[in-house]
Amino acid sequence: MTTTAKVAATTSDLANAARGRTVLVTGGSRGIGAAAAVCCAELGFDVVVNYTRDAAAAQAVVDRVLALGRRAIAVQADVSVEAQVISMFGQVDAAGRDGQVAALHGLVNNAGVVDRATRVEQIDGARLQRMFAINVFGSFLCAREAVKRLSTRHGGPGGAIVNLSSAAARLGGPGQYVDYAAAKGAIDTFTIGLAREVATEGIRVNAVRPGIIETDIHASGGQPDRVQQLAPQVPMQRAGTADEVGRAIAWLLSDAASYTTGSLLDVTGGR
Repeated sequence: MTTTAKVAATTSDLANAARGRTVLVTGGSRGIGAAAAVCCAELGFDVVVNYTRDAAAAQAVVDRVLALGRRAIAVQADVSVEAQVISMFGQVDAAGRDGQVAALHGLVNNAGVVDRATRVEQIDGARLQRMFAINVFGSFLCAREAVKRLSTRHGGPGGAIVNLSSAAARLGGPGQYVDYAAAKGAIDTFTIGLAREVATEGIRVNAVRPGIIETDIHASGGQPDRVQQLAPQVPMQRAGTADEVGRAIAWLLSDAASYTTGSLLDVTGGR
């Protein structure tokens, strides 16, 4: 068998293994979340696209998944609000029972925010509350609900969780967003701790740490040209794409990564 044929066969095997499994992607209506949703569908997963406000954008991602022959639904929830997280997972459970999607297999903790570039002495409590409520507390709450459903300790089938960290967790974000970097540092620690906690319960937990990626999150932080400014600092001399991060996420969710847990995967072009 040629190398190309072996790769095709492996891809086919992964797609077959993914059928009958659903991945929930938080913040899945745009950027890396949307790319992850589509990459998961390409591997054969059904997808639940979580969004906070933009229902039309979430539906557009659902339509892309449906076009790939997989099932998908959109579910609104603010992951920083515990009651909404509980409701979201309840809707995923119901969708699985009704056959709208398959049973839950994976969670992508992608929902996150940045803020305007500033120094630590100018950060107020409201900004810190928002930063950690969405980026850290939301990931904890979603992971908690996923573990309740996936862990063999609770009668679940096992599964996988991928947390979205950032290269900022090790670079620190000085002069721009130390609070964001600190939140992502918490995600790194959370990933390692949870991975070890549920390693014997059929759940793998890993994190992806993107570097400079072409998404609109930079504009939301008041730096729409940040990618162009920093690309020359990347050893590969370019920014990454959301699809490149999405493929890494999908791989970690797949059976191809069956012996990978507690890992922090940098997708940074060498930065």
